[in-house]
Amino acid sequence: MANIASAKKRIRQTKRRSEVNGRRLSTVRTFVHKVEAAIQAGKKSEAEAAFRAAQPHMMRAVGKGVMRRNTVSRKLSRLSRQIKNMAA
Repeated sequence: MANIASAKKRIRQTKRRSEVNGRRLSTVRTFVHKVEAAIQAGKKSEAEAAFRAAQPHMMRAVGKGVMRRNTVSRKLSRLSRQIKNMAA
């Protein structure tokens, strides 16, 4: 265990940041699952709406450093392609 005050503070900060980042990542996953569920159900309009709702959360995760930019870009691209290829 840390004995120095700055090290103790750093532990507190890390714990708090990990909790916040975990919540952010969980939120992103929830939005992605909603899009995937709509795609599986074959509901194109619902999938498009869920995709539009998921995009800002995913990009915000990139801005906050929770996810990498290329990972989010890849996921958005794949979801978009799946929606586009759905039968209207």
